[in-house]
Formats: sequence, structure tokens, C-alpha cells
Amino acid sequence: RARAAPQERRRKVAPLAAAPPARAGDEPLLRGIFEISKRSCDVVLSARRLRWSPILPESPTGDSSVALQAQEEIIEMKDVFSVKLKRRRFAGQKKGGTLLGITVFKCLNKGENKLTDCAVHLNNLSEDHCQLWFRHLKEILNGFQNRPKSLKVFVNPNSHKREAAHIYYEKVAPLFKLADIKTDVTVTEYEGHALSVLKECELQAFDGVVCVGGDGSVSEVAHGLLLRAQIDAGKDTDYVSKPARAPVPLGVIPAGTTNILAHTLYGIKHAVTATLHIVMGHIQAVDVCTFSTPSKLLRFGFSAMFGFGARTLALAEKHRWMPSSQRKDFAFIKTLADLKPEECELSFLPLRIPQEDGHEKDRKKKERTKRGSKDQWQKIQGHFLNVSIMAIPCLCSMAPRGLAPNTRLNNGSMALIVVQNTSRTEFIKHLKRYTSVENQFNFPFVETYTVQEVKVQPRHKSGPDAKENMCLNAASAEGNYPWNIDGDLMKEASEVHVRVHPQLIDLYGVNTDDLESSQATCNCI
Repeated sequence: RARAAPQERRRKVAPLAAAPPARAGDEPLLRGIFEISKRSCDVVLSARRLRWSPILPESPTGDSSVALQAQEEIIEMKDVFSVKLKRRRFAGQKKGGTLLGITVFKCLNKGENKLTDCAVHLNNLSEDHCQLWFRHLKEILNGFQNRPKSLKVFVNPNSHKREAAHIYYEKVAPLFKLADIKTDVTVTEYEGHALSVLKECELQAFDGVVCVGGDGSVSEVAHGLLLRAQIDAGKDTDYVSKPARAPVPLGVIPAGTTNILAHTLYGIKHAVTATLHIVMGHIQAVDVCTFSTPSKLLRFGFSAMFGFGARTLALAEKHRWMPSSQRKDFAFIKTLADLKPEECELSFLPLRIPQEDGHEKDRKKKERTKRGSKDQWQKIQGHFLNVSIMAIPCLCSMAPRGLAPNTRLNNGSMALIVVQNTSRTEFIKHLKRYTSVENQFNFPFVETYTVQEVKVQPRHKSGPDAKENMCLNAASAEGNYPWNIDGDLMKEASEVHVRVHPQLIDLYGVNTDDLESSQATCNCI
């Protein structure tokens, strides 16, 4: 010990970088020594940060001005999603073991909207020391709001290339377990299975619902959540003018073909990124549409297409025996070759943004509500190749700007995009624009509107055109017109009324307007 004393006197703790006056949450809770990346470090924990600096030896000359400058590293506690005691165990040993220290797991931004998990190991052999730090770290993590502790999970094993189960059990479930999130998993067996489960299950036992699948699966689960909310609120589910909000948030793990909602939420199709947004409790309120006939509610959803987009889906559904990618390519080419417009009447209520402030704005809003909005409705009638109604931007790999780039996730409006009848060549030019950064609406036959409500009334054909149409589209021949609602096929003969309802559901994710591609400032060790 006597020989070691001079050596200890020659060691010096590198001073922590000067910081501005401590804000709330910056006051040190604990300070201690851990070995990090084979270097002894002075570690300080506050409610907001975990920071450390290496402990460096003094200069041999005793000159303190010789850069005892050590890079201070920082982890923001809001980026930490799990902390575990690190132990060495023998083969077959499940409990106990030699304590080695603490492992902190954090969410790391890799750039281009991609998230990943990484671990920082704080090594110290003292049981009491590690237990004290472990308890404080857990208390801080338990204080974060919106982070789920229990989730209801739906896995569609038939999505895309039947890879949803593999994605969940190999990539998603391990992160849920690491974050101490309990899960109740239902592997769906038929269309509508998730909907029937959501109607009956005890939702209050869960902090959120997660869907592993494609756009159709996500749409079904979102519809089920909102339908359950109306039932619990005692509302008539055949006519919903002012729907109740979904009781819990919905998480989306992309495992389909286009994954529009996942792209729109996360800016990327990446299962780990989606999972970490759920684990971290990143919640985004999103607008939802109701699709109704005069007699009943058809669906809650985010987007819909009538005309070309719906006909393509209807044809693809008739060829389910084909592989997914081939089926969709075939349906697209065949529908394009048989391109026909739909004759219909569109009525829509444009979005009106009051300019007044304060009491005057409230007074006029009440007056408009009392006398109705009949004078604001507009109508257009004609032959349309496609009609899109979208409450979200609908980003995907084939449309990087989005199918409706001028709308947002929660601005209380829908984009109405009307493609008038034109030549096949011009229509193809319009479709190609979606894959580029050029404006896909800069054509004389394309009209766009920002609306609150839309009514679509098909006009039944008669005469020679009707006979020709019977060969091309059996659904229209029967008087039922196909609709593509969030990738799900629906057929209706009567008028369809679409309303947008602001921020009706919370989704785990971040608004793509706020996504950043910045690199992380802390290396994983």
C-alpha cells in the first residue's frame, strides 16, 4: 500500500467540461468511478444526463497545463430505454452469477431517419455500488411518460413474403424484452381476425397496440381500435358524426409491400426503427377519415382511391394465386391497358381557415355551425380516371414525396386529387412523376383541393359502354364500384361520404416533417 500511494497521488481526475448554470434535472444525483472501454472514468448521473470523463495520470513534469484534456461523453437519459445488471454466468446458469457492472442501452440515430440500439458498459465489481446506480437509473427511466409497459401485438403471417412472423420474433420481440415490455401476441388466421379480437379484448390492460404487417393489416387494426372506442363510448356505430378517440396508441411494424403508413411515420421501412419509436414512447397524433354510405359506416381509414387505384387493387385481389409482386405488376399493367374513366359527381367542402382572432373567431365559428355549411359545398361532375382522398401524405419507396405531399399527418384536412379523363400517354407521364421529385400535379388534367369532406356519387353507365364495361369490371357491372381504402378492397354501389376527423388516433412514431438525419454524438462502447 505504501508503494502504491505515490502512484495514486500522481493520478488526477480530468475536470468535467465547464457547463452553464444547472437547469432543472442537471443537478448531480450520483458520482462514482466505473471502467468504460478499458479506461477508468469519473461518471456523473443527473436526471437528464449520464456523463463521464477518463481519469488521466498527471504529466511527468507536473505541468498541469499539459492537456489533461479528456473528451467528455454524454448520454441523454431520454435516449436510454433499458438498463441491466451485467453478470458472468456459467453454462446453464439462469440466475445469480458474478457481477461485472451495469449495461445501459440507448437509442442511436444512424442518420437518414434510421434508429438502432447500442450498449454502453459501466464496469464495477462492487455489488452495493452497482445496485445503488441501477436503482437510480431505473427510477429515471420509469419517470418517462408514454413509454409502454404492456402491448397487444397482432402479427399477420401472410403479409408480403410471409415474413412478418420472422420480423417480429427475430427483430422486434428481443427489443421489447430488453425494454421490459410485456406482450400478448395474436397471430391472425383470417381476414377480420384482429377486428374480432379488438372488439372483445380487455384493452385497458394494455398501454398500446402493435400491428406487424402491411397496409391492409394496419388499416384493419386501426379500424378495430376506433370501432371499439365508439362501442365503449356508447355511440351508434352505423352513423358516427363525432367519433371518440382511440383508447390507446397504435404501433406499426412494416412487413408488407408498400408500407405507406410506416414510411409516413418513420421516413423509412425499417423494423428496428419502428420498434424503437414504440419502445421510446414517441407518440404522434394523426387525423383519420370516416368512410360512410347514407345508411352505414363503412370504415375508419387514412386514405382512399376511386377509379384507377381501386380497379388495380380489385384485379390484383382476383389473382391471389399469383406471387405478390407479380400479381400487383400484372394488375397495374392490365388496368392501364384497359384504362377507362369513371363517370361520377364529386361534392366537397373546402377547408376554410378563419382569419379572425380571439372572440371574433369563436363567434363566427359558432354562427357557421348553427346555419350549416351548405353554401360552402362545391361540385364537379365528369369522367375521372382516378380520385384520391388522403388525410396523410402517403409516403412510400415508389413515391418519395408522397401520394399527397401537400397534406400533413394532423392538420385537420384531406387532399382531394382529381385526375380528369386524358390519353393513356399523358396519364402514364402523371404516374411517373410520383417516383421523382417533380410536381406530379403540374398537368392540365389534374386538379387538387384541400378539403374537410367529400361525397363521391358514381353514375351508372348505360348503352354500349355499359356492355364493354361488363367485360372489364364485373364489380361495376353488378352496380358495385371498387374502393381502395388503405390497401383494402371495398365495393359500394351508392354514394360514399368521406369526413376527416382531426387527431383521432395516436400512432407511435414521429412526424416526417420533424425527422432529422443528424449523426449521433455518442459512440457505443
